[in-house]
Amino acid sequence: MDTPSAPFAQLVPGMVGMTLVGSSVTVSHTLVDAPLFTAQAVRYAAATVILMVVARLAGARPVWPRGREWLWLTGLAVSGLVLFNVAVVRGVAHAEPAVVAVAVACVPLLLGVVGPLLERRRPSRQVLWAAPVVMTGAVLVEGTGRTDAVGVAWAALALGCEAAFTLLAVPVLPRHTPWGVSVHATWLGGVLLAVLGVTREGPSAARELSGTQWAAVGYLALMVTAVAFVLWYSTVRSVGAGRAGLLTGIAPPAAAAVGTVSGAGVPGPSVWLGIAVVIAGLVVGLRPRDVPVGRLTDGTHVAPAGSPPAPARSE
Repeated sequence: MDTPSAPFAQLVPGMVGMTLVGSSVTVSHTLVDAPLFTAQAVRYAAATVILMVVARLAGARPVWPRGREWLWLTGLAVSGLVLFNVAVVRGVAHAEPAVVAVAVACVPLLLGVVGPLLERRRPSRQVLWAAPVVMTGAVLVEGTGRTDAVGVAWAALALGCEAAFTLLAVPVLPRHTPWGVSVHATWLGGVLLAVLGVTREGPSAARELSGTQWAAVGYLALMVTAVAFVLWYSTVRSVGAGRAGLLTGIAPPAAAAVGTVSGAGVPGPSVWLGIAVVIAGLVVGLRPRDVPVGRLTDGTHVAPAGSPPAPARSE
C-alpha cells in the first residue's frame, strides 16, 4: 500500500538540510590536507555543544538512551559519521570523487525500499518510480569517473553508511525526537573519532589546523551538523525515510551551485540536465496524491495526508 504524500511544509526542513550538506563539498576541500580524524572529532564535539545549548533554549530535553537504543544510536554514529568519512577519504584514493558521489546517489532507492519496512509499511510505488529518476539526475550532475575494484568497494561502503545514517534513526526517533538523535549521534561520533585521532594522528594533531581550516570545521559543525541533522531528522520523522530519501538528490545540485558561486566555474550542459532531471524526480515522488482517509477494502488503515509514520517499538 502506498502512503499519501506529506504537505510541502514538512519537506522544507529536509530540503534545507540537504542543501547545507551539498554546500559542505566546497567547504570540505579546505580540509583535504588536515588530520582527518582530529578535524572531524573537533567538528562533532563542537556540534554537540551547539545542539545541547540550542535544544535547551528551544525547550527540548534529550533523554538518555536505554536498552537497544544504544545499539541503534551507536550503529548510527559508527556508520553514518565515522565509517562514512573514512570511506569517502579512502575511496577517493582509488577512485575519482564522482564515483563515490554516484554511489551515494543511490541512497534514495535504498531508503525507498528499506525505510518503509522499518516503519512497518509497504514501500511507496510513487517513491520507487521517482528514486531512479533522482539517481539518474545526480549521476548526470556528478559524472561517472574512473575507479578500480578497491574504489568500488569503498564507494559501496559509503552508500551503506549514508543510508544507515537515516535508517538506524527510524526506531529511536519517536522517543528521542530529532534533537535527541542528533545530540547522541554527534557526541558518540565525536568520542569515536577523538580516539582514532589520538591513536592514529597524535594528541597534538589539532595544532596542525590552519585558520582557514578551523573556519571550515566551524561551518561544518554549526550548519552541516547541528542545523542540518535536526532539519533532516525532522523531515524523516514527519514523512518517513522512504519519501525523505528522495531529498538526498538535492545535495549534488546544491554542491554544483555553491561551487559556481565560489568561483569553481559555470556547470556544463550535463550538470544542468542533471539538475532538471533531479527536479523532475522530486516532483514525481513528492507530489500530493488524494488518498481517502479510513480503511481500504482489505481492512488496511490509511492515515490522513501528512500524518507521521507509525512509530516503531524500541526498548
